[in-house]
Amino acid sequence: MLTTFMSTFISITMPMIIMMLASMMSNKMNKEREKSSPFECGFDPKSSARIPFSLQFFLIAMIFLIFDVEIILILPIIIITKTSNMFIWLASAMYFIIVLLSGLYYEWHQGALKWAE
Repeated sequence: MLTTFMSTFISITMPMIIMMLASMMSNKMNKEREKSSPFECGFDPKSSARIPFSLQFFLIAMIFLIFDVEIILILPIIIITKTSNMFIWLASAMYFIIVLLSGLYYEWHQGALKWAE
Protein backbone atom coordinates (compact mmCIF):
# COMPACT_ATOMS: atom_id res chain seq x y z
CA MET A 1 0.00 0.00 0.00
CA LEU A 2 2.74 2.43 0.99
CA THR A 3 4.92 1.49 -1.98
CA THR A 4 2.00 2.06 -4.36
CA PHE A 5 1.37 5.45 -2.82
CA MET A 6 5.04 6.42 -2.96
CA SER A 7 5.45 5.32 -6.57
CA THR A 8 2.32 7.25 -7.57
CA PHE A 9 3.45 10.30 -5.60
CA ILE A 10 6.91 10.23 -7.16
CA SER A 11 5.59 9.67 -10.68
CA ILE A 12 3.33 12.72 -10.31
CA THR A 13 5.62 15.12 -8.45
CA MET A 14 8.90 14.46 -10.27
CA PRO A 15 7.65 15.57 -13.72
CA MET A 16 6.08 18.63 -12.12
CA ILE A 17 9.34 19.59 -10.43
CA ILE A 18 11.31 18.99 -13.63
CA MET A 19 8.91 21.14 -15.67
CA MET A 20 8.99 23.94 -13.09
CA LEU A 21 12.79 23.94 -13.01
CA ALA A 22 12.99 23.90 -16.81
CA SER A 23 10.56 26.80 -16.98
CA MET A 24 12.52 28.85 -14.47
CA MET A 25 15.84 28.11 -16.16
CA SER A 26 14.69 28.93 -19.69
CA ASN A 27 13.19 32.36 -18.80
CA LYS A 28 12.44 33.33 -22.41
CA MET A 29 9.80 35.87 -21.46
CA ASN A 30 9.98 38.94 -23.67
CA LYS A 31 8.98 41.97 -21.67
CA GLU A 32 8.51 44.41 -24.53
CA ARG A 33 5.56 46.78 -24.42
CA GLU A 34 4.32 45.77 -27.87
CA LYS A 35 4.35 42.08 -26.97
CA SER A 36 2.15 42.60 -23.92
CA SER A 37 -0.31 44.98 -25.57
CA PRO A 38 -3.67 43.74 -26.87
CA PHE A 39 -3.74 42.74 -30.53
CA GLU A 40 -6.24 44.41 -32.86
CA CYS A 41 -5.16 43.22 -36.32
CA GLY A 42 -2.30 45.67 -36.66
CA PHE A 43 -4.36 48.78 -35.97
CA ASP A 44 -3.98 51.12 -33.04
CA PRO A 45 -6.39 50.13 -30.29
CA LYS A 46 -9.52 52.28 -30.03
CA SER A 47 -9.57 52.16 -26.26
CA SER A 48 -7.53 50.79 -23.42
CA ALA A 49 -7.87 47.06 -22.93
CA ARG A 50 -6.99 47.51 -19.28
CA ILE A 51 -10.43 48.67 -18.23
CA PRO A 52 -11.31 48.06 -14.58
CA PHE A 53 -13.03 44.75 -13.91
CA SER A 54 -16.10 44.88 -11.71
CA LEU A 55 -15.53 43.08 -8.45
CA GLN A 56 -19.18 42.02 -8.48
CA PHE A 57 -18.54 39.67 -11.44
CA PHE A 58 -15.63 38.08 -9.59
CA LEU A 59 -17.74 37.61 -6.46
CA ILE A 60 -20.59 36.00 -8.41
CA ALA A 61 -18.09 33.68 -10.11
CA MET A 62 -16.65 32.61 -6.76
CA ILE A 63 -20.11 31.95 -5.31
CA PHE A 64 -20.97 29.94 -8.43
CA LEU A 65 -17.84 27.82 -8.04
CA ILE A 66 -18.57 27.17 -4.37
CA PHE A 67 -22.10 26.01 -5.07
CA ASP A 68 -20.97 24.07 -8.13
CA VAL A 69 -18.59 22.08 -5.94
CA GLU A 70 -21.52 21.60 -3.56
CA ILE A 71 -23.41 19.70 -6.26
CA ILE A 72 -20.39 17.48 -6.86
CA LEU A 73 -20.25 16.69 -3.14
CA ILE A 74 -23.98 16.02 -2.86
CA LEU A 75 -24.03 13.39 -5.63
CA PRO A 76 -22.23 10.68 -3.60
CA ILE A 77 -24.66 11.25 -0.73
CA ILE A 78 -27.53 10.51 -3.08
CA ILE A 79 -25.83 7.44 -4.52
CA ILE A 80 -25.16 5.74 -1.15
CA THR A 81 -28.77 5.89 0.06
CA LYS A 82 -29.36 2.16 -0.45
CA THR A 83 -26.03 0.93 0.90
CA SER A 84 -25.82 3.02 4.06
CA ASN A 85 -27.67 3.13 7.35
CA MET A 86 -30.62 5.48 6.84
CA PHE A 87 -30.04 7.42 10.07
CA ILE A 88 -26.35 8.01 9.33
CA TRP A 89 -27.16 8.96 5.75
CA LEU A 90 -29.87 11.40 6.85
CA ALA A 91 -27.67 12.94 9.55
CA SER A 92 -24.72 13.48 7.19
CA ALA A 93 -26.95 14.87 4.44
CA MET A 94 -28.70 17.25 6.83
CA TYR A 95 -25.38 18.42 8.28
CA PHE A 96 -24.03 19.08 4.79
CA ILE A 97 -27.16 20.95 3.72
CA ILE A 98 -27.19 23.02 6.93
CA VAL A 99 -23.57 24.06 6.36
CA LEU A 100 -24.36 25.05 2.78
CA LEU A 101 -27.50 26.95 3.72
CA SER A 102 -25.65 28.79 6.47
CA GLY A 103 -23.03 29.81 3.89
CA LEU A 104 -25.76 31.00 1.55
CA TYR A 105 -27.41 32.94 4.39
CA TYR A 106 -24.06 34.54 5.26
CA GLU A 107 -23.48 35.59 1.63
CA TRP A 108 -27.00 36.98 1.44
CA HIS A 109 -26.68 38.80 4.77
CA GLN A 110 -23.35 40.35 3.72
CA GLY A 111 -24.97 41.66 0.54
CA ALA A 112 -22.84 39.61 -1.84
CA LEU A 113 -25.89 38.55 -3.83
CA LYS A 114 -27.11 42.10 -4.40
CA TRP A 115 -26.09 43.69 -7.64
CA ALA A 116 -24.36 47.09 -7.51
CA GLU A 117 -26.90 49.79 -6.77
